[in-house]
Amino acid sequence: MNLSALSKARAGYRPKLPQSLRKGALNVQVEKGEATQSIKDQAKIQEVFPHTYGAPIVRFNEGKSAEPKALTVGVVLSGGQAPGGHNVIAGIFDGVKSIHSGSKVFGFKGGPSGLEECNYLEITSEIIDQYRNTGGFDIIGSGRTKLESTEQFDRCAEVVVKEQIDAIVIIGGDDSNTNAAVLAEYFKAKNVPCSVVGAPKTIDGDLKNKYVETSFGFDTAAKTFAELVGNIQRDANSAKKYWHFIKLMGRSASHIGLEVALQTQPNICLISEEVEAKGQKLNDVVHYMADIVAARMQDGKKFGVALIPEGLVEFMPDIKALIDELNDSMAHYEKELNAIEEMTDKVSKVCTLISIDSATVLKSLPVGIQAQLLLDRDPHGNVQVSLIETEKLLIEMVGKELKSRGKSGFKALNHFFGYEGRCAIPSNFDADYCYGLGFSAAILVKSGLTGYMSSISNLTQGIDNWKAGGIPTTMLMNMERRHGEDKAVIQKALVELDGGPFQFFVSKREEWAKTESYTYPGAIQYFGPAEVADQATKTLELEHQ
Repeated sequence: MNLSALSKARAGYRPKLPQSLRKGALNVQVEKGEATQSIKDQAKIQEVFPHTYGAPIVRFNEGKSAEPKALTVGVVLSGGQAPGGHNVIAGIFDGVKSIHSGSKVFGFKGGPSGLEECNYLEITSEIIDQYRNTGGFDIIGSGRTKLESTEQFDRCAEVVVKEQIDAIVIIGGDDSNTNAAVLAEYFKAKNVPCSVVGAPKTIDGDLKNKYVETSFGFDTAAKTFAELVGNIQRDANSAKKYWHFIKLMGRSASHIGLEVALQTQPNICLISEEVEAKGQKLNDVVHYMADIVAARMQDGKKFGVALIPEGLVEFMPDIKALIDELNDSMAHYEKELNAIEEMTDKVSKVCTLISIDSATVLKSLPVGIQAQLLLDRDPHGNVQVSLIETEKLLIEMVGKELKSRGKSGFKALNHFFGYEGRCAIPSNFDADYCYGLGFSAAILVKSGLTGYMSSISNLTQGIDNWKAGGIPTTMLMNMERRHGEDKAVIQKALVELDGGPFQFFVSKREEWAKTESYTYPGAIQYFGPAEVADQATKTLELEHQ
């Protein structure tokens, strides 16, 4: 592996562990709490998970544990990349080695499919040492295969029995950890001698709650995007001639957009959850943005910065209804529509298949956006939101609205920040947090616990006060309608409109709209005083005030 000077320096970074884990996994006692229940739909969730439901939250304290035993642990990276994944694996590796030097870690290649196919790499100290404190998932790769069917579970069972694997740790987001819980339940029901543990990953920040304070990777990704936005704000305030419309990754929730806004203080930041709560249609959003642009023009300022969440279009009632109808029509008339080559003809045909209201909305959109809405669907039959250039749509429509008001001089540039942050070198916070999650997973495995998610809490109080343990994954679940049937899934965490981070943003956004209150976070700092190098996100700070 070719290493830059920074990478070489980061290779020597020793992640900090919570106090209870610092003497190694053999010097940790597991304290079990009371029985738990799911956040909603308790009877139905228990029916789905009869063998793993109701398990207690566990906390790790300093103390002696049982005699050492060599363990074989399989690791799976599932879903999109997030900074810190390699450190989770490093934490698992060091954790099981601290239990017994003969312990082994198998990294299943390419995500859950690697587990099904028994395609793995034995991770040695020589291998893991190359990846400590690095970004990306390239040590074993990731994948989006869902473990859902009995046939898949049976293949996984065959693999773990054949390879004598004591536990599987699945590192992923809400869907991946839901699948991990289902696999744990299946193994338990079939008496497969293998526990299944999860670790909370996603840069979108929508896997969090009272017990999971943040998902790993969110800190690094938000800081990476904030640096880029800050750079653009500095340029905007220097050139004073362009508006910059910046779309930020985050389909189902606006946590990234809100956190970046809190760090950079732009003139506009749209929050999808607020748009939905207020029932704001596309034209409402356009008028809101145009009002701010026009007011700044009135003050002689023809520049500014607007942040736009990736999934915004699915939160506007008129566009959401259009997308839902398009998904349905394109599923039923896929062959017929694919045979139409001209976009204008395809749009005309689609308009005969959807409601009059949705057809009117579709016709009102720029041709480029119409084409993006009619692109091939994802494997689940849904529109590929990341391919819809919402930022360009809003630039065009805000420009038209300003022109209708007699305002001239609006010039805008568009940006989309997403992949820039998914594989960044993890911040000190994520490097420490991920390593602790991995080490905690090793202790959950040693304790024979299954259907759990590794947990580190008290994250704003300094690492000496971080609390390590595990939570039963069923605690986080509710029933949701998925593909025509009710399924038990981890509930996605959306931006809470009555929460501290959003309310602070609301108290400031009118001021930020009018002035250049821009802040410039700069690059992530890996070395220096803790208040600079180890700081947590603004979201965490405001949530715990």
